[in-house]
Amino acid sequence: MNHNPGILLAHQIDNTGQGVALTDDAITKCILAEDTLAWVHLDVNAPESREWLEQELSYLDPIILDALLAEETRPRILEFEQGMLLILRGINLNKNAEPEDMVSLRIWIDQSRIITLQRRPLKAITDIYECLKSGRGPKTSGEFITTLSARLFERMEPIFSDLDDRLDVTEEQVMEDPDAENRAEITSIRKETIMYRRYIAPQRDVIAHLRTSEQAWLSQMDKRHLQESLDHVIRYIEDLDTMRERAQIIKDELTNALSDKMNKNMYMLSVIAAIFLPLGFLTGLLGINVGGIPGSDNGNAFYLFCAILVGIISLQILLFKKLKWF
Repeated sequence: MNHNPGILLAHQIDNTGQGVALTDDAITKCILAEDTLAWVHLDVNAPESREWLEQELSYLDPIILDALLAEETRPRILEFEQGMLLILRGINLNKNAEPEDMVSLRIWIDQSRIITLQRRPLKAITDIYECLKSGRGPKTSGEFITTLSARLFERMEPIFSDLDDRLDVTEEQVMEDPDAENRAEITSIRKETIMYRRYIAPQRDVIAHLRTSEQAWLSQMDKRHLQESLDHVIRYIEDLDTMRERAQIIKDELTNALSDKMNKNMYMLSVIAAIFLPLGFLTGLLGINVGGIPGSDNGNAFYLFCAILVGIISLQILLFKKLKWF
């Protein structure tokens, strides 16, 4: 049990992939040792985290400490002689959270130390923790970062697949029965794709840089695994771009369909108004209260007038059809 509330996890990792939990003084001793691999996971929200970093990792450049504890972060990589600073993002799978509100993970990693910090829980960290408990975890710093990258991207695939399915359903609805309510779903999908791409595109650059790094603790096998992660993230970015373009096309199609529907309705109203225009003129003309109205003395005049109106309507309909107005 750690007395420092800023430390969420602390493990010494051996060369078999087994993690041994560390507490208090053992953490400091293991962090300072050069012949062992130690992983400490911190909560950025705890003030004790800054105190611990400044005390135990005082040899780090202040730029690194500021980046690890920054309020707002974007995926990036900053390489130093003894190690590197990494900032990555993962899908937010926490309860009552929006997946596109991606979780930031700040990392300092070198040959014998791995320091990670979070503001919100991240499933990829839990995955690595469970692997270390069962003796199937990463054995080196290089394996740790490749495993973490793979876990982050694996968690993204179901979310993007679900987003693509939603887009397919919306597209089908627009094609079959366009409705103004579809606009909200299309806008939501476009917003999500933009948010995802905003963080994943820089992450591609981070993995690409990491894959070509000359750090001694990154083996050729690690770099091959990073290439796989890079392929995944490139595909995700291409899929997001495709979804965003499809969403725009669907939105344009919906706008055109709704416009055509409205034009058709306006057209039908115009045709109906055109049909009844002469009828209204005739009935208005015969409705004036002056002498000389035809048929005023004839008991059958009303029926005769109705027949004339029906005849006029029939002639109008035939004329409109000949003109191909409907």
